[in-house]
Amino acid sequence: MSYLEHFNLNEQPFRLTPDPEFVYWSKQHARAKAYMESTIWLADGFVIITGEIGSGKTTLLQAFLGELEDNIVSAVVSQTQLTPTQFLQAVLAEFGFKPFKKRKAELLDMLNMFLIEQYANGKKVILIIDEAQNLSKKVLEEIRMLSGIETHKEKVLRIILAGQPELKETLDSPTLKQLVQRVRLRFHIGPLDRREMREYIEHRLKIAGREHNDLIADDAFASIYRYTGGIPRLINTLCDTGLLVAFADDKKTVDTEDILLAVEELNWKEHEFKNGAPQPIPHLVPDRSKPSYLTRIEVRSEGKMLSEHFFEAGRIIVGRSPDNEIYIKSKFVSRHHAQLVTDDFGCTIEDLNSTNGVFIGETRAKKFLLKDGDVVSLGYHDLVYTDLRNSDSNGKDSLANEQQR
Repeated sequence: MSYLEHFNLNEQPFRLTPDPEFVYWSKQHARAKAYMESTIWLADGFVIITGEIGSGKTTLLQAFLGELEDNIVSAVVSQTQLTPTQFLQAVLAEFGFKPFKKRKAELLDMLNMFLIEQYANGKKVILIIDEAQNLSKKVLEEIRMLSGIETHKEKVLRIILAGQPELKETLDSPTLKQLVQRVRLRFHIGPLDRREMREYIEHRLKIAGREHNDLIADDAFASIYRYTGGIPRLINTLCDTGLLVAFADDKKTVDTEDILLAVEELNWKEHEFKNGAPQPIPHLVPDRSKPSYLTRIEVRSEGKMLSEHFFEAGRIIVGRSPDNEIYIKSKFVSRHHAQLVTDDFGCTIEDLNSTNGVFIGETRAKKFLLKDGDVVSLGYHDLVYTDLRNSDSNGKDSLANEQQR
């Protein structure tokens, strides 16, 4: 009897090769995918996704690419230890050109003409760069220049950078300040927490053909977490080895003893929760003592407040999908309906090509700078904006008043 037959599986559940069919949508991964999708809705889409080694970035990218519609032209560059000229050649090669005997000026002209042509044909072009932590600052500057290519109406190249945490450190360099200013969204994928880790394991087993969640004993999950830190690639390695240990002993379930024997075979130590420490997903209700909130949003329906949210500077998405920062469960709200951008000048709402639109009063708005007290209508729900920039309490007065009502 084979390994798969022994455990009633149709295929290996814990392969290390990325496979979009096995992707588990943790809240973090769903949000990262939503941010990548925003490059399609937004004319100047530029998104940076970072994550620990083995956190699932490449699988996420493949899932995203697998869902692109026919009007999207994409290129993926994953060999990133390149000079600026080699980088441009790699990009053009992915778009179907043979650019290897061209000078840099010719390469830029070819790319510019290609992008304008695609725009004229109603196509959207996305450039995805994986392993972006290896890019030199010169190549990152080249990417900044490419992000500025535009027609008289809008920019014509959407860009997604995906890389390990070192990319965050590189981008914080003062010399790359102009590049960072072009970025719409930045998001870091942390490890899975204990609950997500269990769901991830059981999800992969189900996709592989296991009908019941009884292959791994309840007491084994604590040990799996202790030695993997919630990092998907490590989870796959340990669980696969644990299955092999149990199979060798003709056992039908994997228990703590099997996991510890697998750890011994792998020569692992307990996971060091430093950079790989599970990061809690920020809750939408703030630490009341934190002084840096600039925006307060009340979600109302039929005059009743359903929820309130506080935000620092940055961008957040509003929509029907649970991965949004402001989640509104309504068939009249699109999956990713609108975005709110808060900065030192205030808060701007922008429609993300929603079906039913964004309204300020009776006027449908594509992009609108909100004033304190403005009410934004999304279907049957209202967003009430409060500007906290001039409030010494930064939201605590509003909270106190709400509690008194």
